[in-house]
Amino acid sequence: MKRIGMLTSGGDCQALNATMRGIVKGVCNALDEVELYGFEEGYKGLIYGNYRMLTPRDFSGILTKGGTILGSSRQPFKMMRVPDENGLDKVEAMKHTYHKLRLDCLVILGGNGTQKTANLLREEGLNIIHMPKTIDNDIWGTDMTFGFQSAVDIATDCIDCIHTTAASHGRVFIVEVMGHKVGQLTLHAGIAGGADIILIPEIPYSIDSICKAIEARNKQKKGFTILAVAEGAIPKERAEMSKKDLKKFMETYKYPTVSYEIADQLTKRLGTEVRVTVPGHTQRGGSPCPYDRVLSTRLGAAAAQAIVDDAYGCMIGIVNGECQRIPLEESAGKLKFVDPNSSIISEAKMIGISFGD
Repeated sequence: MKRIGMLTSGGDCQALNATMRGIVKGVCNALDEVELYGFEEGYKGLIYGNYRMLTPRDFSGILTKGGTILGSSRQPFKMMRVPDENGLDKVEAMKHTYHKLRLDCLVILGGNGTQKTANLLREEGLNIIHMPKTIDNDIWGTDMTFGFQSAVDIATDCIDCIHTTAASHGRVFIVEVMGHKVGQLTLHAGIAGGADIILIPEIPYSIDSICKAIEARNKQKKGFTILAVAEGAIPKERAEMSKKDLKKFMETYKYPTVSYEIADQLTKRLGTEVRVTVPGHTQRGGSPCPYDRVLSTRLGAAAAQAIVDDAYGCMIGIVNGECQRIPLEESAGKLKFVDPNSSIISEAKMIGISFGD
């Protein structure tokens, strides 16, 4: 008998259900006796013992369903060692729930913060498998995270739609794409959507450079300009600030997001109409795209094999097209940034895309 716990933590994305389905179908096909426990609302369910028994039937028909049937919540890693309002030790509570249910392993689906807590539980002696979920594709050790391509498709569709209205009115449009620290989503959606300027956190921008790029398009009678801007895009002068100075600056920041700051600056500098579009959480919603359905199924099957092999303490990633078991201690706490010197950046620049640098 294998007793397997599962939870989904952090922000939701389109392929969480598809991944859980792959895991459950894999273990149930490989093993005769399996008990499945689903923890509700992520780590919160593990901390407070909120769970439900699951059967293979619960995972039927969810390949195309977005979100997560278990629910999710954000439980910051930095708060895991801090007792709750009632003085409860969260780490000890999670361990207690795990051992009370006599689990053989716990499969955790989530992004970077989720992974750090997963590694903490591994260090505490629990059998853990982590599945790399994030629309940011910023988890170190895997070439691709599930949810990323689905979000790229949505953000690209938004840019596609903006093209027609931008061309009709001859305006500058800014499409703000999710990504606070890493610009993978903005980079890929920007290229796929034919954005003229792409601003990502890894390449601090100059408003002067952005103005020059727009003016160059105007001279070529292009008529409009589209900017794909990551949430975490940052001007060069702020990128050079210390964390303390930057935090102090942001306390008096008057704009909702950086996109509105850029729009205001461009309007004043160029005297042109600038519109901001923020697709926001639509990038997390809807059905997973076919690519993510395949990726999630493969990663789920590989996780099932790891469970059969009693191979724990790992993340199931995709490396050079193959599913691999990456030790959690090697991956946890690391971000996979866009390399400003990578070929994809130089190729984008070759076709005329400006990165504001």
